[in-house]
Amino acid sequence: MKALDAAGWHAGNRVRLLENGEQFFARAFEAIRHAREEVLLETFILFEDKVGLELHRHLVDAGKRGVRVEVTVDGYGSPRFSPGFLEALAEAGVRFRVFDPKPTLFGLRLNVFRRMHRKLLVVDRRLAFVGGINYSADHLSDFGPAAKRDYAVELEGPAVGEIRGFLLATLQPPQRREWRPRRAATATAPAGDAGGARVLFEYRDNAGRSAAIERRYRDAFAAAERRIVIANAYFFPSHGFLRDLRRAARRSVEVALIVQGEPDVPLALSAARVLYRELMQAGVRIYEYCERPFHGKVALIDDDWATVGSSNLDPLSLSLNLEANVFIRDRGFNRELGARLDALIRDHCRLVEAQALPPPNPLRNLVVSVFYHVLRHFPSWAGLLPAHTPDLVLVTAPDPARPEG
Repeated sequence: MKALDAAGWHAGNRVRLLENGEQFFARAFEAIRHAREEVLLETFILFEDKVGLELHRHLVDAGKRGVRVEVTVDGYGSPRFSPGFLEALAEAGVRFRVFDPKPTLFGLRLNVFRRMHRKLLVVDRRLAFVGGINYSADHLSDFGPAAKRDYAVELEGPAVGEIRGFLLATLQPPQRREWRPRRAATATAPAGDAGGARVLFEYRDNAGRSAAIERRYRDAFAAAERRIVIANAYFFPSHGFLRDLRRAARRSVEVALIVQGEPDVPLALSAARVLYRELMQAGVRIYEYCERPFHGKVALIDDDWATVGSSNLDPLSLSLNLEANVFIRDRGFNRELGARLDALIRDHCRLVEAQALPPPNPLRNLVVSVFYHVLRHFPSWAGLLPAHTPDLVLVTAPDPARPEG
């Protein structure tokens, strides 16, 4: 792959791919169980099911050991919590925050825009976890046919410090947030670093970094030489994203796209299928994963570029939600992720054939065109709604009389 801008990349990291809840929860809970100083956690969804209750137990135990524990959940993605759930956290000294909590209207949560969709965990300044897996039982295979397939990574090395700094900054009131991503190039790994991977932590917000994650993808498309594989649950990106992807395919880069074939949100598949014909005409091979809902947000390019994170490739994630991905330059990691995605295609996906697409006709073309442009401009229209500064509400906090470790 051609050289990309080196600014912001941290050398000397160890990166471990975690697939599905079975692998992710085991590693995340083990890290929290052995925490001695600090646990910083952000998640879109935390349910009081068997996974959420196990996380709760580890957080309470850590708090009782004197570990600093800071937890933030999204007010749309996570439901109201039972009094006992919150009281146990408070008694253990856990600070528990809700991002942008809003009352429901007839039982419906209306704060769908600008959600905190990140999934981040940092333990003891040593380990970080980044990905798309929420703390809920539907990420485990024993949940049944609706169990989700998804990915995360475990990180050790210099990139952990940047992710930790970001999480600490999110806990401050907006007027006090001073954290800025470190964008100095890191040419070589100092002695004693964890591994050989170069890692870039990237986030999108609704201020100065609104297109940051999309820009990383598009820069990589322009630099691609051999292969692009995108596996994403909700695929309906911008016109520029699609244009750059088609250009890569037309210059003989092998481009494969994996999307949901059995979606948890039916509109997601309908939206993606609107794009099939123009992508396939450019040479993109499209696969639908049909075993169960696909929730992944991963991609790889050539031999040494990959990304894993929370960002889908749809209007919500690319234009409204608060998201975070890591971008990874490491041949070993690419080989492993590539093998996993190749097996997914081989064993659990169907190739979309051109002859299976609905034949073009004037009425359908008009409907497709309207649908495409409505979704394409949806973020801009949503931005016209009355603006507000999302609140970060501290629900539990340590007793002032309780000494902290």
